[in-house]
Amino acid sequence: MRENTFKPQVNKLLAALSTNDYQRLVPHLKLVSLSTRQVIYEPKEPIAHVYFPQHAVVSIVSSMEDGSMVEVGIVSNEGMVGIPVILGGNTTTTKAFVQVSGAAMQMDADILKTEFNQGGAIQNLLLRYVQAVYTELAQGCACNRFHTLEERLARWLLTVSDRLQLEDFPLTQEFIAQMLGVRRSGVTVAANTLSRTGIIRYQRGHISILNREDLEATSCECYRVIQNEFARLLDN
Repeated sequence: MRENTFKPQVNKLLAALSTNDYQRLVPHLKLVSLSTRQVIYEPKEPIAHVYFPQHAVVSIVSSMEDGSMVEVGIVSNEGMVGIPVILGGNTTTTKAFVQVSGAAMQMDADILKTEFNQGGAIQNLLLRYVQAVYTELAQGCACNRFHTLEERLARWLLTVSDRLQLEDFPLTQEFIAQMLGVRRSGVTVAANTLSRTGIIRYQRGHISILNREDLEATSCECYRVIQNEFARLLDN
């Protein structure tokens, strides 16, 4: 693997640490490359490492006995993959895998847990991040119940765009359907509606956001609620 050419502070959680706190973690951080569909952890298996994504996007999914799944969380440069580690469980019922490939900083789970248990700024920051994620999960449940598929798709595309900091990214309709927990035909209809109005362009597994303002207007209120809560809790 080539030398570390990325700044660790690309991850907003690491960037929020003081210089002293960050330097204490540096010896334990390793730059890794995450590939699409790579599994980070499986349900009920011990979590050995946590990840602070830089350019990767990781989906947290819940699976049913029949093999169906739905995305319950999404993590990129705003956060950390492996929350159960700091909450004391070390295992979870969900699965984490890479949705979009990219770089991340990897850290031994036990080392982060030790740092967290010392209290102070690192613990405070991670607890605020957990609260932001709690808001995202809670709002997501309400969104799935009350809002149309078109609104949910718009919210999801905006979230992925924010996390990647790109307006053009590789995503198939089949994958989007899995993440939203709906049929592919439903995603096709919703995506075609957004395409006809010139808001997005979908072609050969790539989605381009052409009019972000209109996409935000199409999205439900949940996008702003979640975005504002992340900003309130973490943009200090």
